[in-house]
Amino acid sequence: MNKDVIIHYDLLIDEGQDPANDPPPLKAYMDKWDGEPFLKLLELDSGKRVLEIGCGTGRLAIKVAPLVNSFCGIDISPKTIEAAKSHLELSNVKLICDDFLVHSFDEQFDLIYSSLTFMHIKNKLEAIEKIHNCLTKNGICVLSIDKSQNDVLDYGTRKLKIYPDDPEEITDMFQKCGFCEIEKHQTEHAYLIKAKKK
Repeated sequence: MNKDVIIHYDLLIDEGQDPANDPPPLKAYMDKWDGEPFLKLLELDSGKRVLEIGCGTGRLAIKVAPLVNSFCGIDISPKTIEAAKSHLELSNVKLICDDFLVHSFDEQFDLIYSSLTFMHIKNKLEAIEKIHNCLTKNGICVLSIDKSQNDVLDYGTRKLKIYPDDPEEITDMFQKCGFCEIEKHQTEHAYLIKAKKK
C-alpha cells in the first residue's frame, strides 16, 4: 500500500473520525458491509487465533477479540492503530502498525479476515498468497469487498486512488492459491467471500 493511504487514514483520525465510536445509525450503515452475515461466516470460538487485515480503530475487533483465543490486528496507519489500542485493552490482543504485505508474522492463524481493505491493495494475488501462507491447515479467510467499482474514494477535500475488487477474480485467485470450499455471499453493499486452506 502507498503513502497516500497512510496519510488519508491518519487525517481521518485528526478529523475526529473514529469508526469504533460511531453512533448507532452509522454503525447500522456499516453493518451493510460486515454486520451479522459477515460475523457468522467467521465461525468465532474461544480456541481460534485470529488476524484482521486493516483493523482500523477496532470497529470489528471489539466484537471479535473477546470471543477468541488470540487476536492480532494489523493496519498501515499509525494514528489509527493508536486509536485501536484505546478500544482494545484486552490481554489477548496484539496490534501491529505495518503493511500486511511486507510484515513478517511469527505465528499462523486459524482465521484471517478483512473488511473494506482489499480495495487498497493493488496486487491482490500477492495478498491472497500471503493469507494462505499465514493460515494454519484448514484455516479460513473471510473477505468483505465493496460492490462499488469506483477507482477513487472521494472525500470532498481529498481523493484516494483505490483498486476495486471483482468477486469472480478474487474467487479465481483463491483457487489458484490452493484454497477450497469457496463460498460467495452478498449483502446490500458487499460481496462476502469465504475460503478454506486445504
